[in-house]
Amino acid sequence: MVGAPHPVPLAPASPVVPSPRRPTGNGGSAPERARVRQWYESALGWPTVPGEPVRLRTGVRFDVLDVPAEAGYATLDRLDRLERLDRPVCAGRAGQDGRDGAGTPVPGFPVAVRGGRMLLLVAAGAAEELPGLLEWLEWGSLALDLTAVGAGGLMDAPLVPASGPAGLPPRPPERDGLRGAAVWLRPPEPGGEVESSLPALSVPGRAGTALDLARLVHTLATQCHRVRLTASGPPRARPVVRPVVRVE
Repeated sequence: MVGAPHPVPLAPASPVVPSPRRPTGNGGSAPERARVRQWYESALGWPTVPGEPVRLRTGVRFDVLDVPAEAGYATLDRLDRLERLDRPVCAGRAGQDGRDGAGTPVPGFPVAVRGGRMLLLVAAGAAEELPGLLEWLEWGSLALDLTAVGAGGLMDAPLVPASGPAGLPPRPPERDGLRGAAVWLRPPEPGGEVESSLPALSVPGRAGTALDLARLVHTLATQCHRVRLTASGPPRARPVVRPVVRVE
C-alpha cells in the first residue's frame, strides 16, 4: 500500500520540542519534576528518561507528528466536520462527540501545543510509515512542514493537566503553550490504553474506532501546504483611503 520512501524531514534522535528557556511546571523544583514524572510513568505507563525537563520516549507507546499550529487547528476543524457528517449526533451525548465544552473541535487522540507548533500523537511505527505514506498520497514531491519522531526520539513532557480533560481551556494560555512549555490541548486519559485511540494505518480485520492514519496525514499535508502558500504569497495591498471632497 505504501510506496518507496522519499526525503521527508525525520528526526528520530532529536526532541520534538526544545527545552523551555524559562522555568515551567515541567522543569521547576525537584518535587514538581518528580510529580510530573510519576504522573506519566504511573498514571499513563509512558517511559521517561532521566534528567530535566521531563522527557517522554517516542516509538514505545506512540510516535509524534509535528506541524504548524495553524495547520493543526485547521486539520482538527476539518476532521471534526467530516466526523459529524459521517456520524449522526445522538441525543444525550453532549460533550462526547469529539468536542470540548467550549465548542473547540478536538480529536479522540492526545494532542499538545507549544508556541507555533502542534504535536499529534499517533501509533508507534507511524514515523517510519510517513515517507512512503506521503508518496502514496501524492504529497511526496512537495516540501511540507510536517515532521515525525519515532523510535529513539524524545518529546518534552507537556504540563500535567491541573483539573483533568474537562477543565482544560480550548486553547493553551499565553503563559504556557504560547510562551513556555507544551500544554495538552487534548490530554491522554490516565488508566486507559492510549494505543486504541491513536491514528494508525487501516488493516483488514483491525478492530477499534481510531482515526485512519492515511486520512490524518492527507488532511495535515493539505493544511500544511495551504499555510506554506499563504506565508509565501505576495503581501496584500493596503486600501488607500482618499478624502471626500464635497462640491458645493
